[in-house]
Formats: sequence, C-alpha cells, structure tokens
Amino acid sequence: MTTSKQEPNDFFRRVWDVVAQIPRGKVTTYGHIARSLGVGSAARTVGWALKAAAETPLPCHRVVNRFGALSGRMHFGGPHIMEDLLRSEGVAFTDDGCVDLGAHLWVPGEAERT
Repeated sequence: MTTSKQEPNDFFRRVWDVVAQIPRGKVTTYGHIARSLGVGSAARTVGWALKAAAETPLPCHRVVNRFGALSGRMHFGGPHIMEDLLRSEGVAFTDDGCVDLGAHLWVPGEAERT
C-alpha cells in the first residue's frame, strides 16, 4: 500500500496516538516512543511524524531527545516557545538547559512515575 503526503502512514498515526497520551508536566523521548511501538531503531522516524503533526493540537512539545534537550524546538515558531510551553506545565530544566528527565520522564506503556 502506498500513501500520499496527505495520507499519513500507519506508523505516523501510531506515533501521534502515543504523543496524545503524554501527561501534562511530563515528557518522553523519540526513542521511548519508537520502542513502545516495537521499532526501537525508528527514533528519527518519530521525529518526522512529529514534524508532520506540527500544525495539530497534539502536545508535540512534550517530546525531547534522549538527553532531555529540546531538539524539536525549531518547529514551534520560535527558539523559546517549546521551552515556554514546558515551563508553563511545571517542567523543570537542568543548569545545562535540558529537561530534568529524572523528575519529568514519562515512558509509554509504563505506570506513571511518582
């Protein structure tokens, strides 16, 4: 089956379903999403799915890289919008500007960490 640009493939839809579940005040990583979908090597493709969803109400700002860095911030209309959105949800950052993953990481398919 082929898909057009207007018709996202099944993997993109599955990524979007996971992103829709990320709780407010939490983040997850591209790799965690890929692993939750059974394709651990597809973190980059997760990024492409998020880029394709940039104009949707999905909380794509809650997806960071494995270090907690805001590698997708260029897709939010300005360099600080992603950080501002996360901070408005109570997400804390480390001194080097990364999300404090110890406090805010949500892993798809695992029970909520407290």
